[in-house]
Amino acid sequence: MNRKWWKEGIVYQIYPRSFKDSSGNGIGDIYGIIEKLDYIKSLGVNMIWICPIYSSPNDDNGYDISDYRKISEEFGGNKAFDILLNEMHKRDLKLIMDLVANHSSDEHWWFEESKKGEDNPYHTYYFWKKGTADKPPNNWLSVFSGSVWEWDPNLNKYYLHSFTKKQPDLNWENPKVREEIYDILNFWFSKGVDGFRMDVISFISKRLDFPQAKKGAALSEMMENIYANGPRIHEYLKEMNKKVLSKYDIVTVGEGPGVNLKTGLNYVDEKEKELNMVFHFDHLQIDFGPEGKFDPQPIDFLKFKKVFSNWDSLLRNKGWNSIFLGNHDFSRIVSRFGNDQEYRYESAKLLATLLMTLRGTPYVYQGDEIGMTNVKYPSIEYYDDVETINAWKEAIDNKKNMEKFFEAIQKQSRDNARTPMQWDNKKNAGFSKAEPWIKVNDNYKKINVKNQEKDLGSILNYYKLLIKLRKENSTLIYGKYKDLEPMHTKIFSYKRWDKNDVFIIYLNFSNCLVKINSSEIKDYKLVTSNYTFAKKSYNLNPWEARIYKLIK
Repeated sequence: MNRKWWKEGIVYQIYPRSFKDSSGNGIGDIYGIIEKLDYIKSLGVNMIWICPIYSSPNDDNGYDISDYRKISEEFGGNKAFDILLNEMHKRDLKLIMDLVANHSSDEHWWFEESKKGEDNPYHTYYFWKKGTADKPPNNWLSVFSGSVWEWDPNLNKYYLHSFTKKQPDLNWENPKVREEIYDILNFWFSKGVDGFRMDVISFISKRLDFPQAKKGAALSEMMENIYANGPRIHEYLKEMNKKVLSKYDIVTVGEGPGVNLKTGLNYVDEKEKELNMVFHFDHLQIDFGPEGKFDPQPIDFLKFKKVFSNWDSLLRNKGWNSIFLGNHDFSRIVSRFGNDQEYRYESAKLLATLLMTLRGTPYVYQGDEIGMTNVKYPSIEYYDDVETINAWKEAIDNKKNMEKFFEAIQKQSRDNARTPMQWDNKKNAGFSKAEPWIKVNDNYKKINVKNQEKDLGSILNYYKLLIKLRKENSTLIYGKYKDLEPMHTKIFSYKRWDKNDVFIIYLNFSNCLVKINSSEIKDYKLVTSNYTFAKKSYNLNPWEARIYKLIK
């Protein structure tokens, strides 16, 4: 296994719109990020992934790009970006940008030209299909509700959009499209950008026969069996690597909806020279019900543990894993996988322990380091996310029980992760002097950075401790992994070891006191725990995390 800086590093993810507003307009911006670089550096991380900051109409908050070489003036423009990159590099922080190459905005000039007709050279930059206004080419569903096909009455054609109708899919079959994307990558790498997270990269190769999906098929089924892992996906990624990525000392992570244990290694096998890491969603879709995200089910804990073990086994000695529990597209981790009420501190720290002790590169989403929670707005009018709004409208059309559906919205909406960062207990949580673009979580006076910085036992300081521990112990980065009790219904316990050291990690995912096997740790010392008092007992407290190290 090759050792790389990005394997040994830790990523901090920023959703810029919600991170810090410097201009006083209620929207986070690049100068706000610059203002907080020393804070980010103090965590011990060495990479920052910033969600899209390009010019965009913001139908999907920046994931609909209208100019790939221009930074949105709303965020500060290209000048602010240049300052940010310089200030980050001065602090030995590497910048990972977001590449959205499956689709553009419908306001991108490529698409504006594409709409002019078949004779226009840009027409084939997108997927256009003949049809009639009342009969789409097939029954595929958009990720954000409704059909993937949008009718253009001027052309008497449909265009394909896997997400909103303002996000038409790019046609990677056209070599000119691929060269456009490669030129964009070179543009940013030449500026000094250190890597890219590649949005829904598993979708870029399409099935050109556009087959009908099985009648009654769920969206998740379509994503896995039709949209993702298309026939030319690995050809494209190898080409991208050869023509661009291999020429720079950078890192790539591909977002892989529809990527599973059968297909995951193909993306990151070091011999294949495609991507460095992939985001799979086996653990993040674990509570999706038969009707998808907004039909949440109880989490199967045994299945949850097995996901991590399976992926570690799959990638061992061949590829590298990405370790994350949440991001801008999912609910807050402590609300979803922990207990955000009586054991918020303990369970947030436990989840941090999981992140920092598995094999792979950890990703920390803004606010998780202080245990930010789901927001639970009182009505649908407070929500902004296009996925949430569209799902709500569809539920009304389908005559769902709207009271029950709203409970699902409160639990699963992406807006849970997009409320403003809670910096202090002042108005608007110190995020902005103006009314924020989306309402701040009401618990900001209790949960904020300022309170936790001065509290040695805080979630924030525990993150710092764990990050330091990981960086000082290569065993926790490259060491082997084994689940010690895969059938235990409350404890996730595993071993990390190499020729240098041996660690055993215990995580009690329950509100109960649980006994552990004393014989397993008789020759071990306690390195750290998320409880502040010393542990000599063989009983794990509710949501207790412990890290033991073999005594030499």
